[in-house]
Amino acid sequence: MHRNRADAPTDAPPGPASADAWRTFGIRLRHWRRRAGYTQAQLGAAVGYDHTAISRFEHGTRRAGPRLAARFDELLAADGDLLTACRRAEEQDEDGRPPAPTGLARPPLPGGPAPDEGLAPLPPLAALLPARLPDYGLLCPLHGAAGCAVPSPADIAALHAAFCAARPAGPPPLDADTAHALTGLLAVHLRAGEESLRPGLPTVEHTLRAILRRLALTADARARRPLARLAAEYAHAAGGLRMQTGRNATAMACFDRALTWSELADDPGTQVAALSDMSTLARLEGDAASALGYAREIGRAAPGRHWAGAMAQVSQARAHGLAGDVRETVRHIGRARLHLDHIGAGDEFDAPWLSIASMRLRVEAGAAAALRDAAATVGDPRLALRAAEAAYTALRLLAPNQLPSSRLLFTIRIADCHLCAHDPQAAVELLDPLLADAGTDADEAALPALVRHELRGLRGRLAAHPTRHPGVTATTRRLAELTR
Repeated sequence: MHRNRADAPTDAPPGPASADAWRTFGIRLRHWRRRAGYTQAQLGAAVGYDHTAISRFEHGTRRAGPRLAARFDELLAADGDLLTACRRAEEQDEDGRPPAPTGLARPPLPGGPAPDEGLAPLPPLAALLPARLPDYGLLCPLHGAAGCAVPSPADIAALHAAFCAARPAGPPPLDADTAHALTGLLAVHLRAGEESLRPGLPTVEHTLRAILRRLALTADARARRPLARLAAEYAHAAGGLRMQTGRNATAMACFDRALTWSELADDPGTQVAALSDMSTLARLEGDAASALGYAREIGRAAPGRHWAGAMAQVSQARAHGLAGDVRETVRHIGRARLHLDHIGAGDEFDAPWLSIASMRLRVEAGAAAALRDAAATVGDPRLALRAAEAAYTALRLLAPNQLPSSRLLFTIRIADCHLCAHDPQAAVELLDPLLADAGTDADEAALPALVRHELRGLRGRLAAHPTRHPGVTATTRRLAELTR
């Protein structure tokens, strides 16, 4: 289990230069708490801490991170006063702060190409490169959601090569052009992976190592944070690309490191994404208990944020669905949908790339899978029909050319729902065009791991179905060839 260590309060005594600043923060916190009519216990409960922690904050003996200070601002209607006081105290703390611990700068996987070795060519930048950030869920590590221009493809290639080739003896700052180039390039790799254009996993991991070299030499927390954010996003991308090809163990290592760096960077978006993917990997291994544990941590990574609450609830629904617990599956799906009704400006502060449509897509897709898993486990065709309805909703939320692998996944899931509802003919009618497009057996390796996992589950249920219609038999044989 993980907690947001970067933003969690600490009882370590502030240095002499910052003690007065943290006392000032505490005085401001007490003022706003009393003005809002909160007791220490009530405020502590609202942010997930004991009343004694609030007392230490107010006496200046415990430090708060910026995200927690922003949460205090929101609860107490302090209009940014507490976040400003926290930032000032942090600036005092940063003087003389030691470099990042060696363990934080260790890459998630050993080995990798030497800095001067040739790398795979960059993907087709011109076609996939965003014009501005944020894009593909990625924020600028320096400017957040301010809206930053991305350099041209030629400039990105040059900036990337210079950044990876550098052997800094000290902690050079991350300049804006390089930050924009590295983030834009990562968006290209993620989009290439979604569109099955053979993304350059070696390039992603090579870039991550270059980021970590800088992170290891950076003592100033303000300069360290954007590097940690880049490291978290690159590690999460590396894990996602590995998961697509079924390398689950190494994907989990990448997600775990992404979680560590996102905590250091105070980046709840990447924390939630990493925990969600860790829960998915546990489900792929059939480990419902671990999947549920990671799912519960999602809400703790971004307390009070409805977008994270929706992700936590739908991930818990999926874990309960895998375990065949229908009551809990349905309950958590209902809670996820309730969170959707309350997503607002506060959620966009943590995840500016967020949209109601994208969150609804995630919730309905997860609900469909959770209900399908529960229906398959307990043999309830009514649940399967509810699952099909949610899957159709998710499919309709996709634009015609948007996320082709997700469209394929949802269509296969709908076919599986029909099968679980004891309608194998409807399942076969949906599957046959997809299988015809799959081509030869060699194409199986190009299918994302989640799609292959869905096909294997469907194949097993179809093979066990008592129907011996010739069409069903032929589809079962084709699935066996494609997923063996």
